[in-house]
Amino acid sequence: MNNGKASPTSHNYFSQRLRLHYLDWGNPDAPPLLLVHGNRDHCHNWDWVAQELCSEYHIIAPDFRGHGDSAWVLGSAYSHSEYVYDLAQLIHQLDLAPLNVIAHSLGGAVALRYAGTYPDHINKLVAIEGMGGPWWMYKDKSVHERMQEWIEQNRKISGRLPKRYKTLEDAYKRMHEANSHLRDDQARHLTIHGCNQNEDGTYSWKFDNYTHVMSPYDMNQEQTHELWARIHAPILLVSGSESWHARIAEDPVAHFPNVRHELVGDAGHWVHHDQLDKFLSMTRDFFEES
Repeated sequence: MNNGKASPTSHNYFSQRLRLHYLDWGNPDAPPLLLVHGNRDHCHNWDWVAQELCSEYHIIAPDFRGHGDSAWVLGSAYSHSEYVYDLAQLIHQLDLAPLNVIAHSLGGAVALRYAGTYPDHINKLVAIEGMGGPWWMYKDKSVHERMQEWIEQNRKISGRLPKRYKTLEDAYKRMHEANSHLRDDQARHLTIHGCNQNEDGTYSWKFDNYTHVMSPYDMNQEQTHELWARIHAPILLVSGSESWHARIAEDPVAHFPNVRHELVGDAGHWVHHDQLDKFLSMTRDFFEES
């Protein structure tokens, strides 16, 4: 981004012996604001939001393990619990609590679990489509079915090589296919920061393919709702009207003590990309409410 505004500095921290990356947008005397990306995204997904809010907040934007410029996991699964630990370590090591959080998708689900674990660490939290995955993730399955499915998924992913694109332009086209709402400059920016160049000159996405494989066991919905019920801080849930997430049957509002749910029109899963100005206005108003 080259618009004459602030730019962040890159830093690293350690979580379960993994070297993880985050961006710090400066302004350390301002209230802390953590920006948490979604699955197979990276910290630069927040650059537009951070540019607008960094004069008001001390913004930290991490890369989850297996994403962006953070280390990949070897010999272990990616699960929500480990992601929660990564957030807990970052907040602990930088002494950020209590703080505000904006989180998207996987990041929203993880941030809400952290907030339920440490309710006193959260001032306010905005979760963009982070209230859980698609309905089929929660279908009842027997123990052997879950284990068989997980083993087969790992076997398949072990033979799956990272997709290689001949040029960055080809990768950009794939990025735009994934979210047609993106402006051209947004898609190119996310592609540049989301790709590595391979030794043969091709390009591949930075995320680890193993992030596609979910752990065979996780908190069930009842346990997740138990954590949500512990969050006494104000919560703003945000959904896009054109996203699959807006079609989830159950309204999550009943499971939070202090929550508001907003549906943003003409937006898909990445509301903060698709309707940036509207999202910023909504978020500012929410953070400023007494």
